[in-house]
Amino acid sequence: MEAFEFDQSTYSLWRLKDFLKMKLQKKRASFVGAMAIADLVKTTLGPKGMDKILQSTGRGHSVTVTNDGATILKSLHIDNPAAKVLIDISKVQDDEVGDGTTSVVVLAGELLREAEKLVATKIHPMTIISGYRMAADCARNALLQRVVDNKEDAEKFRSDLMKIAKTTLSSKILSQDKEHFATLAVDAVMRLKGSTNLESIQIIKKAGGSLKDSFLDEGFILDKKIGLGQPKRIENANILVANTAMDTDKVKIYGARVRVDSMAKVAQIEGAEKEKMREKVQKIIGHGINCFVNRQLIYNFPEELFADAGILAIEHADFDGIERLALVTGGEIASTFDNPESVKLGHCKLIEEIMIGEDKLIHFSGVEMGQACTIVLRGASFHVLDEAERSLHDALCVLSQTVNDSRVLLGGGWPEMVMAKAVDELARKTPGKKSHAIDAFSRALLAIPTTIADNAGLDSAELIAQLRAEHHKENSNAGIDVITGSVGDMSVLGISEAFKVKQGVLLSATEAAEMILRVDEIITCAPRRREDRM
Repeated sequence: MEAFEFDQSTYSLWRLKDFLKMKLQKKRASFVGAMAIADLVKTTLGPKGMDKILQSTGRGHSVTVTNDGATILKSLHIDNPAAKVLIDISKVQDDEVGDGTTSVVVLAGELLREAEKLVATKIHPMTIISGYRMAADCARNALLQRVVDNKEDAEKFRSDLMKIAKTTLSSKILSQDKEHFATLAVDAVMRLKGSTNLESIQIIKKAGGSLKDSFLDEGFILDKKIGLGQPKRIENANILVANTAMDTDKVKIYGARVRVDSMAKVAQIEGAEKEKMREKVQKIIGHGINCFVNRQLIYNFPEELFADAGILAIEHADFDGIERLALVTGGEIASTFDNPESVKLGHCKLIEEIMIGEDKLIHFSGVEMGQACTIVLRGASFHVLDEAERSLHDALCVLSQTVNDSRVLLGGGWPEMVMAKAVDELARKTPGKKSHAIDAFSRALLAIPTTIADNAGLDSAELIAQLRAEHHKENSNAGIDVITGSVGDMSVLGISEAFKVKQGVLLSATEAAEMILRVDEIITCAPRRREDRM
């Protein structure tokens, strides 16, 4: 009888073990997807990071070459729900500050990797989350104590912006000409006078030449040609920006039949249409303008009328083009022209035709919004230009955020070492199981300098050990110098990062790791049933 009871309890224990093992496997499923995403983009991190070719499976099989974390992750087809959380934090980081999109995913992936080891040692996820929160607060405070703010000194602040721009661009395709592009980006952002609205900075891509031929132009450039017989140069322009049909000088009645008993009647209908168009053009001319920009087509007849009146008419300007043009010239987009006093015209000092490479474009200078400017990118191919635009956009976002929040940190793995040291000290002071989670957070922070070193083909274990020893000295500025392959002084090398970027990476990665840690099972739901509508 006793032997039977022993067997029964052994069987129950075996079933319990099996159940716990199954639960652990389900929990691992949420970790594995997120860690796989982190490993995918890890190789793109740092100045020596590699690029990815994204090939579309849709029609046309379009190809994108990039090392921008957010662009790579947006293009992925993902089934794992935990991986989607990491893609979302990368997108938010891109929208919020523009840079750090890869770092945030790598850090979140490492936090989950460390958490998985702790869960395997029977530490409850809530204990890990509590420890991670304490560690994140400690890390943020450690950074706050070491920030530099040169907002009051214009010369030093510009120097800080140049360093941040060069650091941001050093991991992109523009790294070879980072001095040139950093100057372009800083000049463009300084014109905004503290605004974070990048709408007034236009980027035009023109294939041909090399990246070094790119330049910044004050004013606005519209990628259109001036029509035949129209003035090629207008001074003190009054501009009407419109979105209206200017192609009704032909009979266009779809789905209707017009019966006439002779061709003369058809001519009468066409004449009436023409007269209607003539009236519309006269109303537009009555606004006292000398430049008319339309979103839609302008047919030959109205174009001829505008040319006779000495008005420059530009047709088929794209939506982005006319919205930005209305913004920078101080006008509004109009659709009706019965009340000239209610239409707000745009103004600029000079409109002229310019040549960039083989193409003719229209240049608006002396616009109402003084901060408006255009960056013209030149490059060997459209793939290069697209990646250059993404890189420059990241730099412009970071710089515009730094103008608002002017706190600056050193780069090259220095912030992570500072945070790891502070978190390490907190782990030693904290009693209980939380200390294991805090210690794990410290190890996860070291993943970023480790990855930077690994991607540069350096001995990461040796470099991190040297860095840790350097950071035990007071107020050390040591970071990884990937060019010489050793530990260097980041303040001497001029490697700086915006505090807002690092703060975004730290807090977003911690919150994403927390969210995934709280999950104990992934449940597949039935699709939403359609209601029967009678």
